[in-house]
Amino acid sequence: MNHKQLLIIGILAFLSAPAVAAPEDSYRVITEQDLLNKIRGGWAGQMIGVAVGGPTEFRAQGKMYDKPIEWNPASVRSAIHQDDLYVDMTFAAVMDREGLDAPSVSYGKAFAQSQYELWHANFIGRQNNRNGILPPESGHPLFNAHADDIDFQIEADFIGLMCPGMPASSNVFCDRVGHVMNYGDGVYGGMFVCAMYAAAYFENDIEAIVQAGIDSLPPESEYARCLVDVMKWYKEYPNDWKQTWQRFEDRWANRDLCPHGVLGTFDIDAKTNGAYIAIGMLYGESDLQKTINISTICGQDSDCNPASAAGVLGIILGYDNLPKEWTDEIEAIKDEKFNYTDYSFEDICLSTLERAKKLVLRTGGSIEGDSIKVALQQPIPAKLEQWKQDEPIAVLENSDPAFTWEKEWKEADGEHHSNVEGAQATFTFEGTGAMVLGSYNKNAGIADVYLDGEKKRSINLYYDRRKWRESIYHVMGLPRGKHVITVAVTGHHDPASSDCMISIDCAVVLDGPEK
Repeated sequence: MNHKQLLIIGILAFLSAPAVAAPEDSYRVITEQDLLNKIRGGWAGQMIGVAVGGPTEFRAQGKMYDKPIEWNPASVRSAIHQDDLYVDMTFAAVMDREGLDAPSVSYGKAFAQSQYELWHANFIGRQNNRNGILPPESGHPLFNAHADDIDFQIEADFIGLMCPGMPASSNVFCDRVGHVMNYGDGVYGGMFVCAMYAAAYFENDIEAIVQAGIDSLPPESEYARCLVDVMKWYKEYPNDWKQTWQRFEDRWANRDLCPHGVLGTFDIDAKTNGAYIAIGMLYGESDLQKTINISTICGQDSDCNPASAAGVLGIILGYDNLPKEWTDEIEAIKDEKFNYTDYSFEDICLSTLERAKKLVLRTGGSIEGDSIKVALQQPIPAKLEQWKQDEPIAVLENSDPAFTWEKEWKEADGEHHSNVEGAQATFTFEGTGAMVLGSYNKNAGIADVYLDGEKKRSINLYYDRRKWRESIYHVMGLPRGKHVITVAVTGHHDPASSDCMISIDCAVVLDGPEK
């Protein structure tokens, strides 16, 4: 059995140490001071990237951002309030409390208890965890219409940052955390970013770092295939990133099933935004400003994407080599707590260092004084996990004849509302699937959902703020033909809700391949 086989077995058997000594050329030595400097660079890079890109978020959808990008070092103070950072820290705190062995359910529980605003896969994932649908089901497409969205990709950074030279280990942790809110390509987004973080500790070549991210994904996955295309176009157009952007748009963009983007230009799919990270890194030539600017100009989720790209680059450069006008601003707030966390910049950097040291020891490395010897890992592709999305073909408002209303329903704010027990909204459609959209809010109740007369789920729609035009129920992969979804008011509600109201907005009709 060779060393690589032993290493794979060790990692998959829960990150245990290799059984035999590894060749010396498979180790790298780094001082604790240098490791901490790179960790600081990674966290600071995220802060700078999100601060620069923040004003542009979703201002360019299906097109490049065409306005000036402001570089104002004082803006980095806004990172204290950014979900790109504090959601990471919710999960980092679980690991700090429970150790490296913390199970998925612990991350789900911490997520369920969080009080900050969330959107997309995060929102539905947290709702699922609050209502007893636990990981991995909480991120599964059966229960989360946003399974392929960007969410885990933007909050996985803490994993890559604690895995210096260990992309195989980062995949193990990503598998555990990512299924809290995502599935398949949605999880692979976090794996891609984290593997790049891990590789960047001992590799300066950007192309090799991006390739390490690709190699951590199953090659058959759509996420890996779209990145292979990006790499191919980069080699064809090494001096023209806009050509690569356009080729990606033509082939891959706007395929997301997110209810807010169907049949439109809004695209929060992990693959699209991951490609923009890769484009920024490949064409940024290891220059922080150029990397951030390109990832931002690509558009869509253009604060998250430069944050991830700059985070990886921050490891390569190290904190001491980041622009002083930016690090001076970070130093001024280094002891201020990030929103909803017990971590300051100093705290999260030091806790990341401690987790990294524990992982080094667990995976066959050693620590002697200030010298940290890391057993390098090659990327190991994750297991293949894909779901075939049926294509949206129509959005039907609640005024459409496809909807019928039994018992008392009232119209307000563009929705049909009822709190009358036994009231039913029936949606009849031709296709292979559909999504019924409505509101989660503080006076919402529990709905029973039926498909073709068979009860499928009871759904608690309570949320302490109004979340409109969100997926209440979705189904795909049905035999093509006529189907009926019925949403029934039960008259019951969450103890925290003030009523048992059900609100229906519209529906999306889906069509897939012949069965």
